[in-house]
Amino acid sequence: MVEDVQKHSVHTLIFRSLKRSHDMFLSNQGILPQVDKKADKVRHTIKARDFYGMVFDDVKKMQAMKHLREAEAGPNPLPPGTDNLEAATNENAVVPYTENAVAVRGQSNTQNQLANMIKKAPTMPKPKWHSPWKLYRVIAGHLGWVRCVAVEPGNEWFATGAADRIIKIWDLASGTLKVSLTGHVSTVRGLAVSARHPYLFSCGEDRQVKCWDLEYNKVIRHYHGHLSAVYSLALHPTIDVLLSAGRDSTARVWDMRTKANIHTLTGHTHTVAKVICQASEPQVITGSHDTTIRLWDLAAGKSICTLTNHKKSVRDLVFHPALNMFASGSPDNIKQWKCPDGKFIQNLSGHNAIINCLAVNAESVLVSGGDNGTMHFWDWRTGYNFQRLQAPVQPGSMDSEAGIFSMIFDNSGSRLITTEADKTIKIYKEDDTATEETHPINWKPDIIKRRKF
Repeated sequence: MVEDVQKHSVHTLIFRSLKRSHDMFLSNQGILPQVDKKADKVRHTIKARDFYGMVFDDVKKMQAMKHLREAEAGPNPLPPGTDNLEAATNENAVVPYTENAVAVRGQSNTQNQLANMIKKAPTMPKPKWHSPWKLYRVIAGHLGWVRCVAVEPGNEWFATGAADRIIKIWDLASGTLKVSLTGHVSTVRGLAVSARHPYLFSCGEDRQVKCWDLEYNKVIRHYHGHLSAVYSLALHPTIDVLLSAGRDSTARVWDMRTKANIHTLTGHTHTVAKVICQASEPQVITGSHDTTIRLWDLAAGKSICTLTNHKKSVRDLVFHPALNMFASGSPDNIKQWKCPDGKFIQNLSGHNAIINCLAVNAESVLVSGGDNGTMHFWDWRTGYNFQRLQAPVQPGSMDSEAGIFSMIFDNSGSRLITTEADKTIKIYKEDDTATEETHPINWKPDIIKRRKF
């Protein structure tokens, strides 16, 4: 017959376990030898010298220098046991370990750390002064959101594409409409003008990528392959290669003449919002709604590296025209990167909006445009935000139609063209009458905030 096991509470079982442990170790009490205070002090001295010897030496040198300065200033003797400065600053001088020495060392070390912090605190360099920008022209003509803009290399005209499915070409100097191109059956999302051919390239939500011959204003080529809307276009500056990217999470590389799909750059897991291209490495960079930026080897058609610093979707990328750098815009902040390896440089924080677009000119003025119609102007080198603007909504439009979808500087860098949700194109230019005296920069040399790890 099986005996019933007596059940106890958890508290009783834990108490019994503790009592058994106590009884077992109680018998060992008093067996350990007494602590030798002299040996223990020697051990502490050796250990302190081993770990903090350099600190002791530095404290000794600093004290000697301090007393020497005091001696030069007045009749104050050097510290006891110090015959001269050479002896005091001897590399091999040993500071005995005593409680007073530890206290002096702690006090002196704290003073040294404070002095070093004051002396070596990294400060933001003074930003370059830039003229403020002002709105000087509003162009109306589209019947839908104006989603994209491109400037002709000769700087005589620019093209815009909109939700009314029409591409319009405008005279840059006067703002007058020159020609309208129809052919897309959905919103036009990307434009690019070739510097080496009389071609205009366009893409849209109808999955089409078109090549327009500007001598005849007709479509001469279609590039078929995208499985969904195409959001961005880029032209290689030296070879006849076209790049497109869109909602099918890929960027595609096309032979401009034969229409062949050379590479399909796969790896992103969400819409590729922007693709940019340059002659030097990395030749192709893409930004995606999957929050990553990828740098691509154009020859191999493979990803070189993936930048995962952003926490939200990357909506735009822009190369600096003179420096081997690029910037990325996202709702969390703007980040600057160094080519060719994508080294992170700095954050530009403060534009608290969904950043749709970026533009930068040769004067290192970086502009960011938000989904709420706000524009922030930054000094590229220091990241200083020297101006903020709110794009005015046109009469007849709602306040919610204040979004800026794209922006670009003309080739002189003196005019900024923005395309907006109120169906207009706005052109900004520098205020020629402004000087450093009339518009001083409200800048203070704040200590750079380091990231906490």
